[in-house]
Amino acid sequence: MKDAALRPIISTRALDQVKGMVLFTALLAVGAKICVPHEPVPFTLQTLFVVLAGAFLGWRNGIISVMAYLVLGALGVPVFAGSAAGLSILVGTTAGYLFGFVLAAGVVGAIIKADDSLLWTAMTMFFGFVIIFACGAFYLNVVFIHNLDVSMKEGFLIFSYWDLFKLAAAIGIYRAYAARLRSHN
Repeated sequence: MKDAALRPIISTRALDQVKGMVLFTALLAVGAKICVPHEPVPFTLQTLFVVLAGAFLGWRNGIISVMAYLVLGALGVPVFAGSAAGLSILVGTTAGYLFGFVLAAGVVGAIIKADDSLLWTAMTMFFGFVIIFACGAFYLNVVFIHNLDVSMKEGFLIFSYWDLFKLAAAIGIYRAYAARLRSHN
């Protein structure tokens, strides 16, 4: 199955690539609107769309999609959790997660195509989630909480149950659509 895994999922045509990046930028904004308030960081669906952006778009376009989302929010478009916007969000309690989105989309996009197995897909996406929460918890610890145990509990572990469902959904969505999209390219 490695040959199928190495073929691109999104078309190599520039217009199709732009459409994919716009779609995932919009999905990140929608994922932020599905928000359960919690301190210091809310629960959202964004991590689901981050790993899917990397998986479907590849490392470069996944990063561009996430960066476009961050730029829109920084410019004042209310795309962040709780309809927030502005540069202040990029230094607030969620900043580590937001910048972790960029890294996770890139890493997932770079390594997911190495194998087409369910196990590889699951491990790659799980690693993407870990990257996001490690970046977020690290930033919370260094800038706000200054207690590693509390930062890990409030910035990483508290999300684990909720994110297992999102991980399962991401794997299912990717596996269901990847083969279909590859066959059309």
